[in-house]
Order: sequence, then structure tokens, then C-alpha cells
Amino acid sequence: MLQVSDRRRQSQRGLTLVELVVAFTILITLSAMALPMARYKVRREKERDLRYALREIRTAIDKYKDMAEQQQLGQTKLGSENYPETLEILVEGVKVPGPQDKKIRFLRRLPRDPFTGGTDWGKRSVQDDPKSQSWGGQNVFDVFSKTMEKAPDGTLYSEW
Repeated sequence: MLQVSDRRRQSQRGLTLVELVVAFTILITLSAMALPMARYKVRREKERDLRYALREIRTAIDKYKDMAEQQQLGQTKLGSENYPETLEILVEGVKVPGPQDKKIRFLRRLPRDPFTGGTDWGKRSVQDDPKSQSWGGQNVFDVFSKTMEKAPDGTLYSEW
């Protein structure tokens, strides 16, 4: 009779209720630990993309200014301080004076702001206050993100 019950136990395979509860508890604990790490990783990627986009635009602005100061772009608008009038000029290009109809482009396209999702950047001119969120329109001296989110250290991304 003992052998029949042993055979019955061997044929009944599966998990007990206690084993299922323990397995699900472990699974939930691991999932709860992974979620904040995933959010942190996404935030870090956005920050890295923002730094790259800002560096790309600022480098293009600096190249434009250098060429304008060396008189390689022809006559610049009075009051622009040799900075571009808009960001679109960096993409569309500037006709270089000379016998050839040549255009110099400083950017292939405006980079996307990873926090706002668009290409509408905040701009500052030389005449604007450094902390100002509004653009005077005279020239483009600097760009910033229009997001109001804060970095983990407490600084606004618009101040980067």
C-alpha cells in the first residue's frame, strides 16, 4: 500500500501554493528594483542627448561668428555682433561672396531637444540678460532647452 501512494505522488507534478507565493514574491521584488533603474537610465540618455545637441548648435554658432569676423561671409547685419540672426540660417546656409555661388552650411538640421521633443530651442542674444528666458531677436548668441524639468543636482536643464 505504501508503494501505491509513492507512485501517486510521483505522478502528481507541480508546485505547491507556498512555492508559488515565494516565486511571485521574488519576481515582484526584482521588478520593483529594476523599474527605478530603468527610469534613471532613460533620464541619463536624455541628458547625454541634450549635452550633445547643445554642443552641436553652440559649435555651429561659434564657427559662424569666426567666419563672419574674418569677413568670409560678406557683410553682416549691423547690431548682430557677427552672430547669426536665427538658427535657421545655420541650416539653410550663407552665400559666400565671390565668383562662385557657394553656400556654407553650419548644421545639416537643427537637433531635437530630447526633453521637449521638438526643434524649438530657447535663444539668447548678446544684448539679453544671461538668465533671461525671452529672446530679444537681434542675434543668436546662445541656445537652451525650453523644458522646466530639473536635473538630479537641482539645476534646471534650461541653465545648461
